[in-house]
Amino acid sequence: MHINASFKRFYHYFNYLTLEQSLEYFSILGGVEEHTKIDFFDDLFSMVQTHFVEEFKKFHTLVSPSYLLESPYREVLMAVARGDGKFYSVLRKARLSEHSGRQVIDELVDLDVLFVEHSRETPLKTHPKQKIKKHLRSYRIQDKLRFSKPFLRFWFGFVEIYHKELEAGKGDKFLEHFKKHYERLRTLVYEQLCDALLVEYYAHQGVKIVASGSYWNQYSEFDILAVTDQKKIILGECKYKERKVCKNELRKLMAKAEQSGISVDTYALFSKSGFSNELLQHQDEKLLLFDLDDLKLLL
Repeated sequence: MHINASFKRFYHYFNYLTLEQSLEYFSILGGVEEHTKIDFFDDLFSMVQTHFVEEFKKFHTLVSPSYLLESPYREVLMAVARGDGKFYSVLRKARLSEHSGRQVIDELVDLDVLFVEHSRETPLKTHPKQKIKKHLRSYRIQDKLRFSKPFLRFWFGFVEIYHKELEAGKGDKFLEHFKKHYERLRTLVYEQLCDALLVEYYAHQGVKIVASGSYWNQYSEFDILAVTDQKKIILGECKYKERKVCKNELRKLMAKAEQSGISVDTYALFSKSGFSNELLQHQDEKLLLFDLDDLKLLL
């Protein structure tokens, strides 16, 4: 199930939550909502304490199949959850050879625990005799591994590290770690939903997006790079922050695009908290602005 379909299901399952609450809770409980109760008046931290400290054993049984909690699956999934998901980085962190690592990852993809986000970077060598600069000779293009369910990403990124302590009813270190780092959970979910929103927005304009998703190359990483059937390139940046996005963010994105050699037709900025007046005045066919409410297009 694509993330926008999963989020839509979650949003309607907990139809008493606000859109912002839904996104925050989905980044932790997405995929196990039918086993969950959420109090509208709970804050995120007390919900996490209730579910993953006080009810640890119940949620432990929701990690399925249960052998995901054993080696080498556990190490691979923790490496994906706690890093950037790049294929060779995951193997290195999980201490697996490329051959055995591929076998484990293929199995996890078949189980729909993970999916592969393929790199769209152009190979450095376009013909066999081409010479590559010395500092780039060891560079390898890598696919990224992503979790199909936000719940499993949360579990292996935050819960599994403190498994023994939580089993013993001790949650202090887990909660402290969660408070410090939980932003990266919702940031990735927001980026994935913004990508789906962009595709939907263009479909409403009668334009087909033929490729989209995050984009990375040897120079930089971008939240969203989409290509239309007319070969137009849309480059997107997503900000899930408590402040408005200003023009400086657009300038930085343009500079990154230039450094990476990307010829951009349209820039798209996505912001949880809206935009500065300066940016709103510059909105045209070359600059698209989307706030949190625009995600309702997916619902």
